[in-house]
Amino acid sequence: MASFLRIPPIYPILDTGTLERRGLDPLDAAEALLEGGARILQYRHKAFWSQSAFNEAKQIAELCRQTGALFIINDRADFALYLSDLNAGLHLGQDDLPPTDARKVIGPDSIIGFSTHNAAQMEAALTYPVDYVAYGPIFPTTTKERPDPTTGIEALREIRTLTTKPLIAIGGITGENAPDCLRAGADSVAIVADLFPNPCTKLTVRERMNELCYLCSSAAS
Repeated sequence: MASFLRIPPIYPILDTGTLERRGLDPLDAAEALLEGGARILQYRHKAFWSQSAFNEAKQIAELCRQTGALFIINDRADFALYLSDLNAGLHLGQDDLPPTDARKVIGPDSIIGFSTHNAAQMEAALTYPVDYVAYGPIFPTTTKERPDPTTGIEALREIRTLTTKPLIAIGGITGENAPDCLRAGADSVAIVADLFPNPCTKLTVRERMNELCYLCSSAAS
């Protein structure tokens, strides 16, 4: 486990399904987000992991290494291990490989994050070898096929009292409500759909990331 981990206030998620619907290549999106100020990126690919998907993840991991940003792979401990030379971390959900087993796969030094949706799951997470925890969905979300029930800001405030680990608010986060999540105790906000405006180009994504950094900077301080 990382001895000390500071998660940037904005945690962008490169969801390949969302990007496909927006018509933007994930590598182009990654470049735009990093140019706009992102210091962590999660690569979330829910479709089949083809060779091209792995190569794409590797290229994005290399971009993150070059810019000093953290790189996280969603779900797949095996691919996080394959990209360990690029310092790839891993994010796990409740239905993924348990964190204790994932730690055996990727080793003691790689970052592991873990999603929770209620107080009982958060309390269980305290016993797991994870470096940060996510909680939500705070608001209704359109990027998950079967989302858990929304929790709301007050529940986020209560969850903050249960853990000293870095806490990521997730689910329906936008530039408008992100500062509220940070003021409620979240260390960072995970954003998916609101990263990618219409029209969705490298320029508009870079500008959107820059705008989000500005909106969240004061709330996170």
